[in-house]
Amino acid sequence: MKKIEADNLENALIKASNEFNCSVVDLEYEIIQNPSKGFLGFGKKSSIICVEPKIKSQEESNKENTKDLAHQVPPQQENNLAIIAKAIQKELEELLSLLPYKINTIFVEPYDENTLYIKLDGEDSALLIGKEGYRYKAISYLLFNWINHKYGLMIRLEIAEFLKNQEEMIANYLLPIIDTIKTTGKAQTKPLDGVLAHIAITQLREQFPNKYIAFRLTNDGQKYIIINEFHYQ
Repeated sequence: MKKIEADNLENALIKASNEFNCSVVDLEYEIIQNPSKGFLGFGKKSSIICVEPKIKSQEESNKENTKDLAHQVPPQQENNLAIIAKAIQKELEELLSLLPYKINTIFVEPYDENTLYIKLDGEDSALLIGKEGYRYKAISYLLFNWINHKYGLMIRLEIAEFLKNQEEMIANYLLPIIDTIKTTGKAQTKPLDGVLAHIAITQLREQFPNKYIAFRLTNDGQKYIIINEFHYQ
């Protein structure tokens, strides 16, 4: 087993899954130390776990080999999104049962031909979102790496109403920018955080499919979006 240390259990599991190159649900772990905020910065403790990949039985290995072979069949059989969604939902239920959160809604369904919609909700939804959405971003990143690597699909993650609220907020923020684009043909946004930047560029590209819309970085590495005619690249 390997000792992993991080500021909380979720980040320790994410770190372990990256090191072992596997899904979190494929990890066996033991909590050595629970995190503590301490008092006035004193006595602060990180989360420490001992972790290793699960040892799979021959039957499980055979099932995985069968799944791998299934990816060689024609696309109409391979891309049965309903079956994939059901399998992912079951794995998510197993994963979240390991965490100390009350999440009673775990739902996965096809969103479009390339995307799965994932809905998580419950009493502790706010804890999955975190301050300013930092846990939402970590969970979204983890789920995307797992699902895109394994199934080649994108995800649309909704925790409580977080995504919906963020989309509405960005839509309102973009209203004057959209007016400027319609008037002058170009504009740029303020620096936006990761989730907000992705939402904003998606909405702008839907509004202006014939314009050049791309990310740029400020001197301190923050993302903002420029909108222009293609010949201004």
